[in-house]
Amino acid sequence: MITDTLKVFVTVAEQRNFSQAAKLLNLSQPGVSLHIRNLENELGAKLMHRSPKLVKLTEAGEILFLKAQQILALYDEAKEDIHMLRDEVTGSLSMGASFTIGEYILPRVLAEYAQLYPLVDVQVHISNTGNILQDIRAGRFHIGLVEGKVDAKDLKVTAFMKDEMVLIAAPDHPIASEKSVDFGRLQNQVWVMRETGSGTRAYSDRLIQDGGLAVKRSFVFNSSQGVKEAVGCGLGIALLSRWVVRKELESGELQEIPIRGTKISRDLSLLQSKEEPAVMAVLKFIQTLKLNVKSLYADF
Repeated sequence: MITDTLKVFVTVAEQRNFSQAAKLLNLSQPGVSLHIRNLENELGAKLMHRSPKLVKLTEAGEILFLKAQQILALYDEAKEDIHMLRDEVTGSLSMGASFTIGEYILPRVLAEYAQLYPLVDVQVHISNTGNILQDIRAGRFHIGLVEGKVDAKDLKVTAFMKDEMVLIAAPDHPIASEKSVDFGRLQNQVWVMRETGSGTRAYSDRLIQDGGLAVKRSFVFNSSQGVKEAVGCGLGIALLSRWVVRKELESGELQEIPIRGTKISRDLSLLQSKEEPAVMAVLKFIQTLKLNVKSLYADF
């Protein structure tokens, strides 16, 4: 189908890389190249300048890229309208989720969503909050799910639940045996943190800044799982979502360290473009997400 070829072309144009596009589309790289070559032959124009590291659209490619996005959107809309005649929710749902949500909350919501709407093709990309914001603005996802404060007046931002942040350490850490600590006790500690751009990292930085804390040394990981494992090995202390560490806290593998007079929480938010109309698959996912919030809270 021509829509399959156009989808390949749009993905390569967005990724600017044939191998990355092939991975996202679950195709071989020669298969992706064949789609593009056939499209160029059909149109009688070169669409892309190729180099080992980067793909750049030609003038003809830029024209096709804009039109192809519109064609694919209209095709999905037509499919949805047709299936709606049979009261079926179909089509595709692409979303970006920050690590805490994508790894610890979203799978539970998607399990119910997939059961209710089995004909929807769901794609999830997990990255940090900063990257998800960029991808939503670029139109790569229908929705984004991120944590923390979001400064995005150009997007529709809806908080859907609260998330508690907890300070953790290994059970044999010098401060782990204390029932609670003040900021003075957190001076000159070794910290384990997420990378810059992460919603979790923003709260670690804020806690350190607001408490006037001197950091003895810091280690940076680009996943909450990495931070959690490093803390468990005694590398230092960290601030993470309770969702991330709840099993380890229950089993005693990690120790929560309450900070006297301080409770840290943040919003988990849904991001949407203000311009793109929400398709039925998206609307039903948002509905499923909101219905699941109460049961998610019940787990705590």
